[in-house]
Amino acid sequence: MACEVSWFGPLCDEDHEFLGVPDPALMSSWEHDRGIVLRAEEAGFDNLLLPSDYKPGMDSIAFAAGMAPLLRRMQLLVAVRMGEMWPPQLARQLATIDHMLGGRLTINIISSDLPGQKLESAPRYRRTLEYMHVLRSLMDGDPVDLQGEFIQVALDPPRICRDGPGCPPFYFGGLSEAAREVAAQAADVFLMWPDTMPAVQEILDDMRARAARHGRQLRFGYRVHMIVRETEQEARAAARRLVSRLTDEAGQHVRSQSLHPTSTGQLRQGELRELADDEGFAEPNLWTGVGRGRQGAGAAIVGDPDQVLAKLQAYSDLGMEAFILSGYPHAAEADLFARHVLPRLDHAPLLPRTKQRAA
Repeated sequence: MACEVSWFGPLCDEDHEFLGVPDPALMSSWEHDRGIVLRAEEAGFDNLLLPSDYKPGMDSIAFAAGMAPLLRRMQLLVAVRMGEMWPPQLARQLATIDHMLGGRLTINIISSDLPGQKLESAPRYRRTLEYMHVLRSLMDGDPVDLQGEFIQVALDPPRICRDGPGCPPFYFGGLSEAAREVAAQAADVFLMWPDTMPAVQEILDDMRARAARHGRQLRFGYRVHMIVRETEQEARAAARRLVSRLTDEAGQHVRSQSLHPTSTGQLRQGELRELADDEGFAEPNLWTGVGRGRQGAGAAIVGDPDQVLAKLQAYSDLGMEAFILSGYPHAAEADLFARHVLPRLDHAPLLPRTKQRAA
């Protein structure tokens, strides 16, 4: 089965040679991150995630607009935090970037607190669902009339939405009950962080059933780090080197910077580390050590090219159709993955959008 293979743009100051050790040369900047994106396109990746955070790095939407004229083939997966911007304005901005990309925009929906504000999980996800509804309607070129809990708007879409190829696919993740229900109702691609094979299967089964109850089907994606070398011994040595300067205090500080450090997904990544063996492996080739020094997705596939390929194929056999990969440093690890594994994968953009809407 063909899958979409994406790389990661470290917009949020999240590029390192050694986890826990800031490196000024790898800090987020237009020059540094642009270089990673362009190298990923040249290497043959199908898509690239531009993450979003308020404090560090650069804005994902503004960066995407800057990159769009420089790309010729690759899609961009732009992370957008629901609630930070009035949805009609957001729809117009995203439709403009999609136009600049020739219909190659994809959207990573983030349900998060607004900068400087806190909202309980349940209402936050209700707000996210309203925003997704309005955003999809307008970007599909349809009028919207919603008198909701958070949004009250009756509006026709702007012309750039009416003339476009329709709403880009929504990629969305989360393990809480509220997050799963939002995904079942409104996402196109349900994203997961690393977990053991049995746990992945259990979540896929649950999400398929939830989507079916809403008369829908989901596609599935997997966000994981990569450490691939010519031999397994070299890959494991690279993993050990990555965390060789990481102290427990520094790791705890980094993890505490998450906007939602006690979310179901974050807690599960911690559980995965506790389940791992003395070397940090939760199951063959799934190494949790990377989660000691970062937020979010906290495990890496570690091994030689055959092992990495087999692991990705195993996820694909469960139903994964999209992989969002990353590694440290991001430029070097992208080159290694592109050299050793990418040419052996049957891959293509997940949801091509080529049919233009009638004017």
